[in-house]
Amino acid sequence: MFNAHSDAEAAKAARAARHAKKIASPQWHDGKFRNGLPETTNFTEAFGKMLGARQTTPTTPIPTVGKQRADFNTPPASGLRVTWIGHSTLLLEIEGKRFLTDPVWGERASPLSFVGPKRFFPAPLSLEELPEIDAVILSHDHYDHFCKSTLEALAKRNVQFVVPLGLGDRLEEFGVHHTRISECDWWEEIKIGEVTLACVPARHFSGRTPFDRNSTLWCGWAFVGKSRRFYFSGDTAYSPGFKSIGEKYGPFDIAAIESAAYNSAWPDVHIGPEQAIQACLDVKGNIYLPIHWATFNLSTHSWTEPGERLMVRAKQLNVPLVLPRPGESVDPGALQESLFKKWWPDLPWETAEQAPVNSTGL
Repeated sequence: MFNAHSDAEAAKAARAARHAKKIASPQWHDGKFRNGLPETTNFTEAFGKMLGARQTTPTTPIPTVGKQRADFNTPPASGLRVTWIGHSTLLLEIEGKRFLTDPVWGERASPLSFVGPKRFFPAPLSLEELPEIDAVILSHDHYDHFCKSTLEALAKRNVQFVVPLGLGDRLEEFGVHHTRISECDWWEEIKIGEVTLACVPARHFSGRTPFDRNSTLWCGWAFVGKSRRFYFSGDTAYSPGFKSIGEKYGPFDIAAIESAAYNSAWPDVHIGPEQAIQACLDVKGNIYLPIHWATFNLSTHSWTEPGERLMVRAKQLNVPLVLPRPGESVDPGALQESLFKKWWPDLPWETAEQAPVNSTGL
């Protein structure tokens, strides 16, 4: 029989344990989480670029591939399939388990429903049609990754939430029971079935208001099965951490790495396309899957530019680059030729030489 008082006491103890783990983290310094590398932001340059931004949103519909629950009834023969829902939201199927990364089904990446970056397209798979999943995996608490309405809906499912340090309290506020929250520090591992999930370093920041910056941790994730491996970068600038991830957990069948929202004014929190391709090589990714692009307007580059620059650099470094449309799946054992072709319109864009983006302090 459920005892509300006992559960409340258990929740209180769980919060205390999470807090103690948080402030004991090697990443926690002087009341905040730190990257260990500099974070350079030129606000004057950023403001000027925003004033001159062009073609940052589509003017015609983006082609999507609609999906239903039944599309996932048959597991991938290769043991790995990744479906891009949009932005950093992926439905990952690996060796019999299903994971959902940074789920955002909300119309806006914003604390408000009527203002803020708006989706370029409706999610190609509705929450109602989402198949059963084993865990929700989160990288950090920014609004384009940590969506209140989506998480409240997922909280009603009997699913585990695996997150970096500090996000547990927020999840409880959204209705997730404390027994279904697992917080991890960098390099910490957790097993779900036979799949190991490793919380790996990223170079970014956190916060949902002007007053809570870096009060929670940010990260990427390595998914390690018996024969298949998948890397999810979360949000990150370039850092030596990529090589460490590759050495410890690579090679990866697919590396899903942030590909947009970059700018020379903030090179130490978002990676540019050229360094992103290098990051794929560093983590020993066999295939590069772009994420964090073509869904929200979060920077000043044209919305198609990340794809164009990735294609150029991937060809130069001989990195296999897949370009799924929203809703399209990538299975390394069944790669269609169409996955390697651009699906967006030809628009003006700046090259790496015209608008270089290079993380500093390396």
